[in-house]
Amino acid sequence: MAFSTLADKRERGFLDGQFLIAMPGMEDGNFARSVVYICAHSADGAMGFIINRSQQISFVDVLLHLKMLDEHDAILLPEKTRSFPILSGGPVETGRGFVLHSDDFTGDSSIPISDDISLTATLDVVRAISEDRGPSRATMMLGYAGWGAGQLEAEIAGNGWLNCPATEDMIFDHCLEDKYERALATMGISAAMLSTDAGHA
Repeated sequence: MAFSTLADKRERGFLDGQFLIAMPGMEDGNFARSVVYICAHSADGAMGFIINRSQQISFVDVLLHLKMLDEHDAILLPEKTRSFPILSGGPVETGRGFVLHSDDFTGDSSIPISDDISLTATLDVVRAISEDRGPSRATMMLGYAGWGAGQLEAEIAGNGWLNCPATEDMIFDHCLEDKYERALATMGISAAMLSTDAGHA
């Protein structure tokens, strides 16, 4: 599903607002040990963001690239702004930024994802965060994960993914190292309990 169709989406699929947790046998290296927050799911496909993969680019790098400040001003930014997390959201459109955030901020193109979470992909939210007037909770991703019609359902049927309800705390939790294990724990299971073979414990 192309991101551009998300704004037009009104039909909700059964994976909307769910986490996908990669099974140990996930063959696609882009998604090994990943936790994906699904923002849109319909008969046309699905899209979401990996929420546990770090990005080498910093928020300051983003601001400099967008020419929102110069290097001298960057030094003066508060630590909270300098350390704002940038994640690798997925393998599609990796040069494009997206911000998942709490609904206390509404930008020019903000799209409600759930009752409490919105998505903004325009520069106004980046500028607001840099000026400490952005949403109370937010995470920026470069790129997203997308699936065509029926593709994700086939991957789930093939034992590629587990799914469970998403939690806002985990979406905005900046501790990435054990997020995969913690996501599994919300389902009462551990990585050691999982099998790469469908139908076998």
